[in-house]
This record gives sequence, C-alpha cells and structure tokens, in this order.
Amino acid sequence: MSEDIKTRVAQYYSQRVQTFGATPAGVDWNSEASQRLRFKQLLQITANQPYSLNDMGCGYGALLEHLRAEGADADYLGYDLSSEMISNAKAKFADKTGVTFLCADQAGRQADYAVASGLLSVKQDVAVQDWEEFVFNMINQLNQESRLGFSFNCLTLYSDQEKMKPHLYYGDPCRFFDYCKRNFSRNVALLHDYDLYEFTILVRKGG
Repeated sequence: MSEDIKTRVAQYYSQRVQTFGATPAGVDWNSEASQRLRFKQLLQITANQPYSLNDMGCGYGALLEHLRAEGADADYLGYDLSSEMISNAKAKFADKTGVTFLCADQAGRQADYAVASGLLSVKQDVAVQDWEEFVFNMINQLNQESRLGFSFNCLTLYSDQEKMKPHLYYGDPCRFFDYCKRNFSRNVALLHDYDLYEFTILVRKGG
C-alpha cells in the first residue's frame, strides 16, 4: 500500500505543477504569503548557521527560494516523488551552488535538519488508516534523516467543519505532539498560533 500511496502522491503533484507551474498553487497552497508564513514556522527548528538541510517533498524548490531570500547559509538537498517537480526545481536553480535536487523517496544522507511542508495532508481517496500509516512512516524517516532536529506541518483537525475537504487529511495536533514526545525527544514544540488551518511540530534532538 505504501508504494501505491507514493505513486498517487507523485501523480497528484505532477498534475498540479503541470496545471499551475512553479507557483504556490502548483504545490496546492493558496498564496505566496501563506507559503512564506508556514516556512517561517518550519525553519524555527534551525539554529547556528551554516547547517545542512533535507527538504522532504521539496516540490519546485520554494523553501530554497525562501532560504536564499532570508540569507540562510544552508547546504540544501531537496527530494520529491514527482519528476515534474524536480525538473522545475533544477531549471529554477540551475546556477546555484550548495544545492541538490533528487527525484527520490529518500534523501540518501543524514543532514543537521529535515523538514516536510504540505506532504502529509494530500490524502486523496486513500483510506484514513492507510494514510496515517504512511504519515507516521514519513515522520520516522524525517527523524532518521536528521541529526539535530526536524519539523513538519499538517492540516489541523481544528479546521472549520464546513471548510474541510474530503480529499485532504486533517491531523490531530495533540496526537502528533504525543507521538514525537514519546518516540524522538523531550524537546518538542507544537505551533498552532499562526492563523492558518494547520499546525507545525518541531522536534529538537540536541547535539
């Protein structure tokens, strides 16, 4: 089932970027402003530049664009299941050093930090139980691919009922906080105060 879900995710995002191009809508976000806001939450995990970063489900490289705009000194590796996304990312950042993009389901390295933005919400018609198994596997992978910490976001179960869409997954933030606290680190933060219908989890593992 996991490989089937990965295929569905890759197809979904390939279709999005074919339709909307290398834009926030191309990775299923509604605006550049909201995209920047969620990046700021995710990157609270980082400290003490320079650092290395694995970006799971990197899309067309929007997070890298944000890092460059913020002047971050990061050895960046982005990977994505969608070859269409990676083609767009490589074209967009062809002249940049310290940057790697892979069409893959793993980073192939352990970095200081690992992040995932938006990847855990696009359930489509997958059964909730199967999707949650996929989600927790991805969180475990973030842990394995990071030395100092990792972060991820997910649409929240506390969204307004009338605005929730059946093809999306809305996670229980308390459940994810508890899982990370019990399995990865004593130092876990739940961010749910930034006016988007989502939450961000930060897991700090220390040196």
